[in-house]
Order: sequence, then C-alpha cells, then structure tokens
Amino acid sequence: MDMWLLVLEGLAIGCLLGLTGAGGGILAVPALMASQGWTVSQAAPVGLLAVTLSAFVGSIQGLFKKIVRYRAAIWIALISIPSARYGVHLANIISPVWLSLAFSLVMLIVAYRIFFNKVNDLEDPPCKVNHSTGKLIWNVKTASVLGLIGVIAGLLTGLLGVGGGFVIVPALRKATDLDMRSIVATSLMIIFLIGGVSISIHVLDGFQYPLIVTLSFVLACIVGMLVGRRLISMIDLKTVQKIFATVVISVAAYLMWTSLATLIATQIA
Repeated sequence: MDMWLLVLEGLAIGCLLGLTGAGGGILAVPALMASQGWTVSQAAPVGLLAVTLSAFVGSIQGLFKKIVRYRAAIWIALISIPSARYGVHLANIISPVWLSLAFSLVMLIVAYRIFFNKVNDLEDPPCKVNHSTGKLIWNVKTASVLGLIGVIAGLLTGLLGVGGGFVIVPALRKATDLDMRSIVATSLMIIFLIGGVSISIHVLDGFQYPLIVTLSFVLACIVGMLVGRRLISMIDLKTVQKIFATVVISVAAYLMWTSLATLIATQIA
C-alpha cells in the first residue's frame, strides 16, 4: 500500500512540475515525509533527485523545441552553487522540527502568492528579450538580476530540497518579458542544473539513497512530468495553479501542525 501511495505521489508531483515549471518540488518533500515517516533532512535529497531528473526530461523537450533560454539557465545555476552548498550545510545543523516549520512557512507564502495572483508581470522588466531573435539581451543589469534569482533558488534548494521552481518561475515572470512557455522550459533546465549541484553535495556528504523507494519515486515523477508536458496546451494554467495552491496550503497546514505538536511535546518533556 505504501509503495502504491508513493507512486501516486510521484505521478502527481511530476505532472504539476510539467504543467507549471514549479510546484512539484515543494510537494515532494512533505509527500515523502507523510508516506515514509521521514524528517525533512531524510526526504529532501530523495525528493530533490526525483524532481531534478524529471526536470531534465522536461528541459530536453524544451531544448528540442528551442524555447529554453539556456544561457540564462546556466548563468543562474552557476551563481547558485555557493548558496546551495551553504543551504545543505544549514540543513545538516538545523533541528528537523525547525526545518519543518521553515518549510511549511515557505509553502504558505508561495501558495498565498499563487492563489491571489500576487505575481504580476512588470510593464518594464529589467531583463528584456530581443524580439527578432527571441533571446534575452545580455548586459550588466540582466546578469545581476538573474544572478540574484540564482542565489535565492540555490539557498532554498540546498536547505529545503526543493527544485526552486516556485521562486524561479515568478521571478522570471517579473524580471523578464519571456513568454510563459519559455519561462516554464527555462525553469525546468535551471531546476535540473541547480538540483544536480545539490545532489552532488548530498552524495559527497555521505547521504545514502534508499534504492527501492528512490527508484520508484523517481520513475513515477518522470512519467508524471511527461504527462504534464503533454497536457500543458490542453488545460487552463490558472485553474491548475489554483488547485496547486490549495493543495500546498493543506499540506503546509498539516506540516506546521505536526511540527508544532512535536515542538510542544519536546518542551513539556
């Protein structure tokens, strides 16, 4: 029963990742915590591996369609490396209860901004596209803004084991005038690159992946990703985002409740 639940979780998370270029990663960790009884630090590397490999599949599709802005993706990923390393270090020293509370708080903020559509496109974004080529115009401002996105995404990826798409997608919407299909595809490539760095750090730090659980979850996420990429032109993204936000709020509330209960029990003891 636990294995079927794990597969269903993976399919749903991969599908959300394929549809939105974000979303899936922030649900992977609490899903693994619920189905496997793990802490954040145990679930984060497995969730990140599944999301990273799923994002790789999605980014390859985007590259073939020529909608990935790969220079931006590589730049953001390179800038994220130091903060991702620091995030993994923090994850190893922070109490699991406080890490769970931090995770649930981030989830609530993300869900609130998506549900109430607080991510609005700027009329004059700092990073502009050359409309004759469809590519970003590179200058100091573009490099600086995209670099800042990389720092924040890297820290959250290393600390919480999320792909960072929930930061990258709204940030690219605000900072660039890329179309949404290009933003989603570019986000997937960034998630793959940043996730790859964080996975390498986890492996070097001695994390042992539980083989059966990891393989089942990764394969389910990849299948879900392929389904999501197929559905992206058939489903209204605003509806998907509202459903996703509702799920995230529910999961965050549950995670916060259990974390606070554990914290109170520890204080009483």
